[in-house]
Amino acid sequence: MLYAGIAWSADGYQVEVVDADGVRAMAARHWGAERVPELTRWLCGEERTPKGPCAVALESTNGLVDGLLTAAGLEVYRVDPWQLGERPDFGSVPALFLAELARTGREALSPLTAQGGGQTGRDADYHEGIRRSAPVEAKLTEAGRWFRHGPRDRQEVSLTFDDGPDPVYTRQVLDILARYGIQATFFCVGLHVNALPDEVRRIVDAGHSLGNHTWSHPFLPDLTARQFRLQLDRTSEAFDRAVGRVPAVFRPPYGSRTPETLTELLADGPALALWDVDSWDWARPGPEKIATTVLDHAGPGSLILMHDGGGDRHQSVRALPAVIEGLLERNLRFVSTEALAGLPGTP
Repeated sequence: MLYAGIAWSADGYQVEVVDADGVRAMAARHWGAERVPELTRWLCGEERTPKGPCAVALESTNGLVDGLLTAAGLEVYRVDPWQLGERPDFGSVPALFLAELARTGREALSPLTAQGGGQTGRDADYHEGIRRSAPVEAKLTEAGRWFRHGPRDRQEVSLTFDDGPDPVYTRQVLDILARYGIQATFFCVGLHVNALPDEVRRIVDAGHSLGNHTWSHPFLPDLTARQFRLQLDRTSEAFDRAVGRVPAVFRPPYGSRTPETLTELLADGPALALWDVDSWDWARPGPEKIATTVLDHAGPGSLILMHDGGGDRHQSVRALPAVIEGLLERNLRFVSTEALAGLPGTP
């Protein structure tokens, strides 16, 4: 059995692999954020020596690789803050440390599933963060900078895609949107914006809008206010380099939040955009189920959550035409998230 740790940094992922005795099985490898499918195949043993089954450990601040890893059948574990000790404000603990935890402490780590996603087993922390956030959310709502949907008296919806850009699926999504001539909003992660600026420009050139989705897709209850601000600001800087603009809207990974992180949005941050229709495409229930879930719950003012990155999204792509056609049949018009919310500066 081999044990791998995956650390993230500003420019991608560092991978260390140790054997059953804790000895490095090979030299450390670095993978750009655009190469996660290659990283997944490599961990599966198709392109590495020595071969053999591999257990993988990653931090709760790394929410961009678990989808592909679990879909590939790998044994994946999440390491939570109380198991890490001190962590950098931006980036994760060293990959070798995570690999050693996979080797010696798997029984204390949280095994991840494709259905549960990166926060499998953290429901209590998730709901406690939301409960404590209510007073800050009230202030953001009063300022017109927190919303879950748009007005219910207008025949408008906003179709949104999280976790991209992806070198494969984002282009497929854009092709479908172009075929129907509709607009969407892409909530992108900084790691991918930094690695794939051409894809971000492709989104903008096609007439779509952008949203900030943090840098590494962390579980926000595990971040300090400073760590959250760095995630937000570094991603905005990546957008500015790629397309010369900063998104007006932000979506928290998993919808997680705490009053400490939301307070960072009060002064000068973007508006917080959640959703009222979750397609559940991230759980890969099948294209037909994805489309049915959206069409059963969407209506005027809906903010619809789908994904173009962060995992195997071929089901999302296959479901998209049925979603669009079903909503068009109801005479619903597709607008950007900013326009749906009526944010200043949008038509």
